[in-house]
Amino acid sequence: MDDLITFVRFLHNQSRKETKSSLELLAQQTFNLTRDSRVYYSDSFAVRFSFSKNKSFSNTVLALSILQKYDEKPFVVCLITPLENAVYLSNSTFLKRISHSSHELRVNNIKGSFNGSDIYKDFNGIINRLENFEELFNIHKEIGFEINLCRLVEATTGIKSIKNKLEFSKTQKTQILSSPITSMAFINSNEYYVLKQELDEQVKKYKNEILIASHIENKNLRGRIIEYIIAGNDNTLRNKLIDQIKTQAKEALSFKTKNSLYDYERIFADYSTGTDVKTKVMYLNSSPKGYNIDKLLEFLSISDRVFLVYFVGVDFKQIQQSLISIFQKDLLNTTK
Repeated sequence: MDDLITFVRFLHNQSRKETKSSLELLAQQTFNLTRDSRVYYSDSFAVRFSFSKNKSFSNTVLALSILQKYDEKPFVVCLITPLENAVYLSNSTFLKRISHSSHELRVNNIKGSFNGSDIYKDFNGIINRLENFEELFNIHKEIGFEINLCRLVEATTGIKSIKNKLEFSKTQKTQILSSPITSMAFINSNEYYVLKQELDEQVKKYKNEILIASHIENKNLRGRIIEYIIAGNDNTLRNKLIDQIKTQAKEALSFKTKNSLYDYERIFADYSTGTDVKTKVMYLNSSPKGYNIDKLLEFLSISDRVFLVYFVGVDFKQIQQSLISIFQKDLLNTTK
């Protein structure tokens, strides 16, 4: 992110000094950028330059299929105007829709381009400008291109890209509304301490392996691996992952898990619990993704079910854990 900040400040300082073509060349030479059609990129970020006589910015910017190639790193659009150079973070999270030649857009057929007017200049109350880029990109990293593609298909074509709206019976609605009471009862039961002890023992058993895995640079991969070490149900796979990270093969790792609501299931006599393991490297910035609301409501619509979050905080050589209900007030107050 430091490289991007330096680059954007450079672009701001070039306001009213350069034409589009001259600024592209100057930026390419100054920051050793590689050109790929209309996009310039480095290991740290990618940029598309555009010109407009004013900040209304209705220009066609880029094909969605090209953006997909760079969506895992900060992608910015530099709008060059006679008065100033405006820079917007333009990853897929910050697109409202796909406007140009998009009638064939589907989740399995990525078509169309986005215009400047399709870029959010204010994302959920966060202004899309330099001082907020790190916060915004952390949000984007937790969402990713695939989820955004589903949203863009629906916003652009009106075609539902995922399953239809959930419908619940009266009994199920009553059960969902009573789930905080069930959660409270579980938190105050002996079963809660049994569940927490099981998870805590896994963390203690694999403490060294978790600390090693916490240094994996890819945040999503890092989280999946640590969470599986703690809560995975296949010991062969767990041992394979541990062997890989111990032999410093972290960069070659490729590990995906099912997109389930929770990582660890524990059935008691009076409760059925699902626990989602959330890891956080405390000295790194991130905005952890929460949970799929549809899946959560389906889960809670059945009696005696309790959904919990097991937070694992890694801070250099220390690990701290906490097991809480999703209805815990501090968690609710910090959930966007």
